Amino acid sequence: MKKLAATLCALVFLATGAQAQTIKDFLAAVMQKWTAPFDPFQLIGNIYYVGTDGIAVYVIKTSQGLILMDTAMPQSTGMIEDNIAKLGLKVADIKIILNTHAHLDHTGGFAEIKKETGAQLVAGERDKPLLEGGYYPGDEKNEDLAFPAVKVDRTVKEGDKVTLGDTTLTAHATPGHSPGCTSWEMTVKDGGQDREVLFFCSGTVALNRLVGQPTYAGIVDDYRATFAKAKAMKIDVLLGPHPEVYGMQAKRAEMKDGAPNPFVKPGELATYATGLSEEFDKQLAKQTAAMEKK
Repeated sequence: MKKLAATLCALVFLATGAQAQTIKDFLAAVMQKWTAPFDPFQLIGNIYYVGTDGIAVYVIKTSQGLILMDTAMPQSTGMIEDNIAKLGLKVADIKIILNTHAHLDHTGGFAEIKKETGAQLVAGERDKPLLEGGYYPGDEKNEDLAFPAVKVDRTVKEGDKVTLGDTTLTAHATPGHSPGCTSWEMTVKDGGQDREVLFFCSGTVALNRLVGQPTYAGIVDDYRATFAKAKAMKIDVLLGPHPEVYGMQAKRAEMKDGAPNPFVKPGELATYATGLSEEFDKQLAKQTAAMEKK
């Protein structure tokens, strides 16, 4: 959590505009972890982790092929494909690609993998222009935050379902971090029990402007609605776009044959969302104070 807090503080500092020129430097600093390899593994049920040490990417195995959840930086696409192969799965079997949010560290491989597999890309309705334009909202001309543009085949909103074979995921609109930020819920079997899994989109302020000229209109209300929604959800397994969100590395180390799956932790989402809400209020106050001083 200390590493996550440090990263969030750095991102929030950049968001104030105090040293906007350091975005490139920040990305260079985190790139080592974001692109470092991590051994793929079966996380729970038919969900597999195939991401890097710093960016989470998931594959869901179904009776009719694979669903890929997010990618990482463009230069990590080969690594992700290798991780899929290490699990005995085939990249060519990817039929659907799901996106949580349209930021460069989760969209970098979409265009390449979509071209290779012909998979259908599904994303939140309000993130479609970002994905097809390859830009960060409110900072469209910033090349440091750009990513390969990709065509969206289907958009979703609250409650929409995506099904492949024997697996169905439900989309939950959780905007704020991006306009179309989408969290995905599904049920898995774990030791004969049904477990509710949520791939939580994100709820950090990151580079977003909340006051003055906000990143997008209504962003503050969106964040607060997302925190309230997340706190009320009944989830057994919290997953997220970065390993730090849910302590992936520590839980992976605890996995043992015959032992309870350490990723099953009811109530973790509500606790995490409460912390996000508190941090959001602090950053909103800081951005407001900074604007008033100008």
